[in-house]
Amino acid sequence: MFHDVGSKGYISLEELKAKEDYPTVERLEKGPIAIIECLQDIPCNPCQDACPVGAIKFSQQDITGIPLLDQEACLGCKKCISSCPGQAIFVVDYSFSEELGTLTFPYEYLPLPQEGAELPGVSREGKEVCPVTVVKVEQRPNLNKTALVTIAVPKEYLEIVRFIKYRRDGVSNE
Repeated sequence: MFHDVGSKGYISLEELKAKEDYPTVERLEKGPIAIIECLQDIPCNPCQDACPVGAIKFSQQDITGIPLLDQEACLGCKKCISSCPGQAIFVVDYSFSEELGTLTFPYEYLPLPQEGAELPGVSREGKEVCPVTVVKVEQRPNLNKTALVTIAVPKEYLEIVRFIKYRRDGVSNE
């Protein structure tokens, strides 16, 4: 079953929080955890295969269901992020510091942002939300060569920010 995201083209935070596997506040505060933003029943399961502890299952017996996360089993290891062809998995860590959390997301553009860069963080809608700082850029060996970018985000925006604005010259897009 396809979950209609309407004409807006993105999944709202409210739709995500309605999923049975959306992490609780208590779990979010424990440390890194994957947030799966996939609401489509399509035949796809690389995230399940990538998880070393079996924390990702499907809502149906076959791979056409929606991926669901076992919050207690998830290690926040990030292996599922680059395995997802729909770029629908993020790892959030509220334990980074008192004021900041981190968000790790797939990044498939060149050039890669530089660690330490201060850039605008953007929402699912593509709107600028707040300034963020690039903490880490990883190029993990995998089939699709997807890099992982980790940014520090003020905690009040950690569930809203999902990407960055970045240009070739290393500054944010206007």
